[in-house]
Amino acid sequence: MGSRVPEVIEALVALGEADPELAGVVVADGPQVTDSAALEWLVIGFDGDPSGDFEAAESVGGWTGLGTRRDEEFQITVAAIVNRGDTDIVAARRRAYEIAARVAAWLSARPNLGLLSVEAAIGTTRLVQDQTEQGAHARLLLTVAGHAFT
Repeated sequence: MGSRVPEVIEALVALGEADPELAGVVVADGPQVTDSAALEWLVIGFDGDPSGDFEAAESVGGWTGLGTRRDEEFQITVAAIVNRGDTDIVAARRRAYEIAARVAAWLSARPNLGLLSVEAAIGTTRLVQDQTEQGAHARLLLTVAGHAFT
């Protein structure tokens, strides 16, 4: 079965790693096993919830023409995560939205992410915020939704 999801995830990770406006933000391809003390993350293909179901993407497809090409609709989970050592939830939330804005900027500038027969944009967003013993925590979940042909 062919799918463009792996390529799209890899393109998003590459854009994040190359973006100078994300200096100091850890860009991760899916869940990471790390002892990093980083406070800001952009995670492609994971919602950032270690107790969750670890779903990275979803796609649905069908055939176009006489079975020579597959049409695919996809949704990829992206999480902009900010942890603070204080209780300033406003700052945590604002920073999560700033990080997520970079993903929106990439997709606005190049909806095909440099890939043939792909088009993507931000679909839905969800904000999760909390106060923990380690301080304010904001996690902005994005769905990168798109259409591709395989």
